[in-house]
Amino acid sequence: MARSGTDRSGEGAPRVRTPGEAERRGGFRRDLIANLWVIAALIAGMQFWSMVAPPYIMPPPATSLETTGTVLQEDWRHILYTITRLVVSVGFALVVGSLIGALMAMIRPIQPYLMSIVVIDTGIPALSWMLFSVFWFKDPETRVFFILAMILIPFYALNVYDGIRALSRDLVEMVETFRPTRIEVFRHLILPHVVPYILMTTKSIIGYATRMTAFAELVSVNTGMGARMGLAQNNLAMDGVIAWTILLVFLNLAVQGLVSLAEKSLLRWRPEVEVR
Repeated sequence: MARSGTDRSGEGAPRVRTPGEAERRGGFRRDLIANLWVIAALIAGMQFWSMVAPPYIMPPPATSLETTGTVLQEDWRHILYTITRLVVSVGFALVVGSLIGALMAMIRPIQPYLMSIVVIDTGIPALSWMLFSVFWFKDPETRVFFILAMILIPFYALNVYDGIRALSRDLVEMVETFRPTRIEVFRHLILPHVVPYILMTTKSIIGYATRMTAFAELVSVNTGMGARMGLAQNNLAMDGVIAWTILLVFLNLAVQGLVSLAEKSLLRWRPEVEVR
């Protein structure tokens, strides 16, 4: 049984340790300080660059900050458009991708065919999906949804498939001794096991999904943060491009924070493992 403390009997072995509130606050404080230092360095670099470059190349940070405030006041609807598209698309990809991954792992006869579809999907560039959507769909919202779904579904499918395959054979055999139905096996064994994989996938792809949402909006629709960035670029308004970039970064951080909170809530039963 693993113990915390000064036990040296298992050098190099993982130790189960439950972090205290003070330690969690200390880690949050360190991360916050590091982020503030990085932001300060970026602002200083932008300020120096703005002193030697014209405004359409690098405006002063104060100008970009003022434009960010203007965007929040006047174009907040476009932020809501992007958030809605991102949440709906990621949620759909989570459900469908997880279902495909579970089917691949649990129904062997169809596994090669589903795996082939998923692998081919991962080999198609995001730009191709964007161009396909422009040709195939008239509705702008359908275009963005289709692009993001095709890009994100394989991530969940492959990770859930690998997660189910990582199940302990001994654990599976023990559960089977109770003669459960397939639904009971999925509910009591497979689902709790794959939840960490689903959360890990969401944390890993959310930044990528945010960037792809902005890119899809730039290519296929006239609303949303990506489309507004394209408009600012056409008008040579570098301060607008920087303002929308800042808002996209904060959107990504906010969504990452929500996923982390969900992870803490859903996995609060799992102790932290520290390797020394």
